[in-house]
This record gives sequence, structure tokens and C-alpha cells, in this order.
Amino acid sequence: MGLTREQIVGGLDAIASREPAMAKAIEAVGYPEPRIRERGYMTMLRTIVGQQVSVAAASSMWNKLEAELGEGFTPASLLKRDFDTLRACGLSRQKQSYARSLCELVEAGAVDFEDLPADDEAAIAELTRIKGIGRWSAEIYLLFAEGRPDIFPAGDLAVQEGMARILSLDARPSEKEARALAESWSPHRGAAAIFTWHYYSNFTL
Repeated sequence: MGLTREQIVGGLDAIASREPAMAKAIEAVGYPEPRIRERGYMTMLRTIVGQQVSVAAASSMWNKLEAELGEGFTPASLLKRDFDTLRACGLSRQKQSYARSLCELVEAGAVDFEDLPADDEAAIAELTRIKGIGRWSAEIYLLFAEGRPDIFPAGDLAVQEGMARILSLDARPSEKEARALAESWSPHRGAAAIFTWHYYSNFTL
């Protein structure tokens, strides 16, 4: 599961105690609610399904998949379906390729979502072996499904924009710049990332 409210509040308070801009931002918009996802391959599959489409479209595709395969379906169930069946559920050729890569790795025991490496970078490396899963998707999984406290998806545009507003930067930082700016927030960068989304959504000029 993801970070609890207590972990988020504690982490942000620790950062705010040495970062006046963060303290001011928290005072302005309050603390964010937790973002929690289930641990396991299903959450990663939902990430694949939702890539580059609206929330509504992703939800529609997922509902069709569950109608075809059954709620809580196994990787083997998906692998048994042919191209046209999955296409009817809304999965493009590319998404089918990614979904099959994920399911094949899980079936082969090459990726175990219940026993990912404790080291964050090692866990990211293991998850990015899945076709279609980049660093951002891996970090989002580790933050929301595992609640790893120091994960910081610096490549996320909303995170970058939130940082720019919180820190009063002249421009949105690049991924490299965002990662460097967040170094001082360790070991609570997960809480900081969740707050940047919250601030971005609630910020008013």
C-alpha cells in the first residue's frame, strides 16, 4: 500500500522544518490525502492500460477486460486471449505487447511483485525490464503500491510544475534539475512528490 496520511504529514513536517518555502506551501493548501494502490501485477497492468489515454477511456478498457477475463484475472488468462479479443477490449497492438510482456515475466517468475528488491534503484531496474514500463511508471508503482518513502518521480511534469510554484522558480525544472532540487528532501521525497501534485492542483495565483 502507499504512504499513510501519518507518514505524509510527518515527512512534510520534517521537510518544512528546514525548507521555509515548503512550510508556506503547506499552510496555503494543507496536507494531501494518501494515494494508495494495491501491490501486485494488476496495478502495473492498469498503468499500461491507462498510458496515453484519458481516465474515462482507461476505465472503459479495464471494465471490458474484467468482463472478458473475470475480476481478479490471472496473467495466464490474459495470455490465452488472441489479438482480436483483446483488441475488442480496447487494447492497441502496442498495449497488447506491453501487457503480454508483463504477464509472461510474472508467469515465468522473472518479476515477483511480492518480493521486489529492497533497494529502490534495484527495484526500478527490475520493473523497467517489463516492455513499456519506464522509470516514471516504476517510480509511481513503488510510491503508490509499496509506499516507499524516498521515491521521487522527477520526470513527472506536474511534479516539476509543482516544484516550480512551491520554490518560486523562474521556469519548470528539468527532470535532472528536479531530482537535484529534491535531494535535500530525502528521506521524505515520497511525501514531497505527493504534495507537489496536491499543490499543483490547488495552486491559485
